[in-house]
Amino acid sequence: MTGLASPTLRKAAPAAGTTPGVPQGPPRPRRTALLPTAALVLGAVYCLLPVAWVVVAATKADDELFSTFSFLPGSGLGDNLTDLTAYRDGIYWRWMGNSVLYAGLGAVLSTVVSAFAGYALAVYRFRGRELFFNVMLTGVLMPPVILAIPQYLLMAEADLTDSYVSVLLPLILSPYGVYLGRIYAEAAIPAELVEAGRVDGAGEWRIFTRIAVPMLGPGLVTIFLFQFVAIWNNFLLPFIMLGDDEKFPMTVGLFTLLKQGASQPALYTLVITGALLAVVPLIALFLVIQRFWSLDLLSGAVKS
Repeated sequence: MTGLASPTLRKAAPAAGTTPGVPQGPPRPRRTALLPTAALVLGAVYCLLPVAWVVVAATKADDELFSTFSFLPGSGLGDNLTDLTAYRDGIYWRWMGNSVLYAGLGAVLSTVVSAFAGYALAVYRFRGRELFFNVMLTGVLMPPVILAIPQYLLMAEADLTDSYVSVLLPLILSPYGVYLGRIYAEAAIPAELVEAGRVDGAGEWRIFTRIAVPMLGPGLVTIFLFQFVAIWNNFLLPFIMLGDDEKFPMTVGLFTLLKQGASQPALYTLVITGALLAVVPLIALFLVIQRFWSLDLLSGAVKS
């Protein structure tokens, strides 16, 4: 009579990341980095506290602004909006439209120039390329106040001061935008893909518009956003270039209101309400274009 062989029992394999033969206890609680977390919380509070104050202060009437607790909401938001709209026949909204013009058109033109320059510096090889790039980058290190006076003198020589062009023209070339354009183009556009387009008979303009621009999309959106925010918040250049308050952007217009508030305290509520409304377009812009920030799906299309 033949007996049946007893089945052999297999030992379960040890869990990943454990040592065989060593008894495993309960999982250790993950340590929280208290110092970095505290630093981030303090940084967030530092950035958001002024915004919270502006939101609360914009709801206060004239008699509540300096007589109540700073973070106690008031009851005058509707009246503040009405007074701001009625002030000098709605000049505030003229300032808002000017800011949209300066920031929107200036950011678009600067992004186009940065795309052309960044692509050329990344793809083409020519004599003096690195020298030109390094000299242009010195503009990033210069404070705007150093460049504002020479720019004003140049505009005065061309009889362009106190015009929209005097504010838009110096904003077209952004050294930082060109730098971002070149860095992103070098990382996102493989040289093999450009050579393949040339082999297929595509011209340089067709390669740039049909191949490079779609791959540069996230980088160009980033350049546009940086330029829009920088121009929207720009104060010194339009303050020097412009004399007609009908052409003032938001920053200079609110500054003139703030100066008048020293003799007319009722204008302080208008300044705070105007500052709150000035943040709304930036928030809306972030919400609209955040979907364009995506991973570059074509970065692995070519095998090196």
